[in-house]
Amino acid sequence: MSSTNTAHGPIAPPRTEEVADGVFAHVQPDGGWCLNNAGIIVADGSTALVDTAATQARALLLRDAVSALTPHVPRVVVNTHFHGDHAFGNFVFTPEAVVVGHALCRTEMAAAGLHLTTLWPDVRWGELILEPPSVTYREALTVHIGDIEAQLVHVGPAHTTNDTVVWLPRQRVLFTGDLVMSGVTPFFPMGSLSGSLAGIARLREFGARVLVTGHGPVAGPEILDIAEGYLLWVRRLAREGTAAGLTPLEVARETDLGEYAALLDSERLVPNLHRAYAEERGLPPGAPMDIGAVFGEMIEHHGGLPVCRA
Repeated sequence: MSSTNTAHGPIAPPRTEEVADGVFAHVQPDGGWCLNNAGIIVADGSTALVDTAATQARALLLRDAVSALTPHVPRVVVNTHFHGDHAFGNFVFTPEAVVVGHALCRTEMAAAGLHLTTLWPDVRWGELILEPPSVTYREALTVHIGDIEAQLVHVGPAHTTNDTVVWLPRQRVLFTGDLVMSGVTPFFPMGSLSGSLAGIARLREFGARVLVTGHGPVAGPEILDIAEGYLLWVRRLAREGTAAGLTPLEVARETDLGEYAALLDSERLVPNLHRAYAEERGLPPGAPMDIGAVFGEMIEHHGGLPVCRA
């Protein structure tokens, strides 16, 4: 995929960066809607992936990236959560690979199906076949890729109810999924604000040197400070808005984004405020919300459907 100019600017091709010996980040610029990152782990003739991609074409590019590193096809694909941008490409790697995820990842992926494709019907999704995890876990699971130990840990509800982070203790590399994003606005209406804050505290405990986030450039531990700051800011806005009798949409319209204006997809403030309001009123973390209605308000605030360049 070469760099292509559109009405919304250039689309850079994916790039693969080695972040530790045998550990790679497959980064899809610019990290906005549906342009996620994946991980490639190669050791001793074994290969594994952390997440795939949103479209068939982008999953095939990921497969090409793997082939450029090793002749060994992935035997394991870990899904960090159920969202289609991280999981629709699973089928490109099965049946050679077993798909692994949290138990709720399998449940929620099956329930959501290919619904994401209806939000952006102009995207060339390809001939997608949904492949939910066939191996699931509840709290933690260790996967060995050659001599590389990968610890799968459930953290959440945070971005969703079923977030998995993948920790490589010897390499000190952490794949965060969408619990943390780099240069991109956090998004937690399907999870929890309080759970996201607790999740970030948990991520700090790993002592990671490198964080491959769910979207955006590879980062260091400083990215946790940015995410935590945003979450605390949204919580303050929700508390002030609730006290003033304002709706989440009204608060978003009145808010100066300040230091967070530079983050991609700032329209996510509206659904984030909805979750924050709900938790202020006692809704448990991860409890279902009317995501369709919340998404509709986000579109209204944004002045149209956000751009997805997958």
